[in-house]
Amino acid sequence: MHLTDTLNDSLQNKEVPDHLNANVLRRIRSFVRREGRITHAQERALVEFWGRFGVEVGSVLLNPLTLFGRHAPLILEIGFGDGESLVAMATAHPDWDYLGIEAHRPGIGHLLLRAAALQLNNLRVLCADAMEVVEQRLPDECLDRIQIFFPDPWPKTRHHKRRLVQAQQIALLVRKLKPLGQLHVATDCEDYACSMLSLLNATPDLVNTADGGGFALRPTERPLTKFEQRGQRLGHVIRDLLFIRSGLAEQQSFDHNTQAFPEANVATGL
Repeated sequence: MHLTDTLNDSLQNKEVPDHLNANVLRRIRSFVRREGRITHAQERALVEFWGRFGVEVGSVLLNPLTLFGRHAPLILEIGFGDGESLVAMATAHPDWDYLGIEAHRPGIGHLLLRAAALQLNNLRVLCADAMEVVEQRLPDECLDRIQIFFPDPWPKTRHHKRRLVQAQQIALLVRKLKPLGQLHVATDCEDYACSMLSLLNATPDLVNTADGGGFALRPTERPLTKFEQRGQRLGHVIRDLLFIRSGLAEQQSFDHNTQAFPEANVATGL
């Protein structure tokens, strides 16, 4: 049974289909499925547009050439929420390919509606546990960039073990980046930001693009999200962390004012 068939059944039962529940991981999950309210339009999009933009959960390695039908820089976004920033980036960069992973159906339905309306041929989406997909379905050194924008901070100390960005996960993500590939994380949780900065700076295969090994300026290409704008209104400080996987990195000349690294961009196509 394909996802579209399962979704049709789920729309009648109003339940999250078992097919969308990834197998239990050895690791502790960094998310809890809070299905929330899903609109009729989002439900319709999951059925009508999944076949065009969706990628089925399976056991074989994903082949970017098969997914997109071309060779192009490949960007992975983990936890894209309602998908608005991912859609904006895919629209702004039609020569790059974007693969988004999200566990919550309302956000996926919203993204599918936008992707269909904008005819975004450079966007694909999975409904799954992101780290499971990264570990089991992505070849090593296949990604030009990994984006993790505003992951759940799990602010209570007893829940910190559920945070997505931890040493084990970082090592896995780095393996999937090409040499000189980029890892870009953003958060409005200061405690989480400092924790991630410490972990990323301590990762041997990553190089911080910011002066003094600190936080980066927000790259202009990263769209402001509704969540981020709300945080700013509440006085939250937004932190961007921008690293590259080492390769020729020690020889790069970083432009710390724009957070660009021109030689790396040439090497990766970004």
